[in-house]
Parts: sequence; structure tokens; C-alpha cells
Amino acid sequence: MNTYQGRCACGAVTYGFDEEPRFVANCHCTDCKRASGGEMATFALVSGSDFTVTGETRSFHYPANTETCAGNGLDRVFCVACGSRVYTDNLADFPGGVFVQEGSLDRLDQWFAPQAEIYTWSREPWTPALPVPQYDHGVPAAASA
Repeated sequence: MNTYQGRCACGAVTYGFDEEPRFVANCHCTDCKRASGGEMATFALVSGSDFTVTGETRSFHYPANTETCAGNGLDRVFCVACGSRVYTDNLADFPGGVFVQEGSLDRLDQWFAPQAEIYTWSREPWTPALPVPQYDHGVPAAASA
């Protein structure tokens, strides 16, 4: 049993990991807005070697785009039964990493506070900035280390 666990909306896809994320961010890019249906998406970057998943998924590939967090390309992974986006993998800019959608974690008390806000160039003007570092474009170098 993993320390941190999550699932899609219907529970057909579950995942887990033990290590705390090495980076957590609110992403305001236009891809995340469309994929989440909201003003931003909050994700936690975990090691793919610590990440386990069960259930049938399908992925959608986002090609390289310097205006969004797709960067040099990534795959957003969904449950085939309910369509919930659960995580992102095959991150060209973060080899071996997985972006877990915080909204898919099972326990609200295990959410991780954002360490930064990224792609703020497309933040809606009615959304106030958090008191964390702000990045107009891109992700801080420390996140990919």
C-alpha cells in the first residue's frame, strides 16, 4: 500500500506513490485550462519509478508548445471508463517524471501546497497570485533537477 493514493472519478483507475513530490505547481497554461475545465491545474511531479497505476487508461499526446507546459511534448492520461484525467507522463522536459493531478488524490489532507505558479502569462485577471514564485513562461530549473 502506497503512502499517497489516488483514482479517477469512477475508481476504475488507481495509482500510488511513496516519495513526496519534487515539485508542485499551479499551471495557468491554455492546455491545462482546456484539459482541466478550470482556470488552472495543480500538479505534483513524482518519480516514475515510484509511481504505480492499475486500470485501463488511454493517453492523448500534446506536441511541443513553448506557450504551454507541454514544453517539448507530453501525454495526458485518462480513465477509459469515465474520462477523468489522472496523470501526465512521457514528459520530454522531465524524463522519468509523472505529473499527478492533485484533484485525483484520495485524501484532501495529502494535497501538496504549490511551490510556484507557472505560465502566468495566461492567468485570468480575476485570479489572484499566490505568495509563491511566479513564472510567466516555463518551469523553474530546480523542478527538472
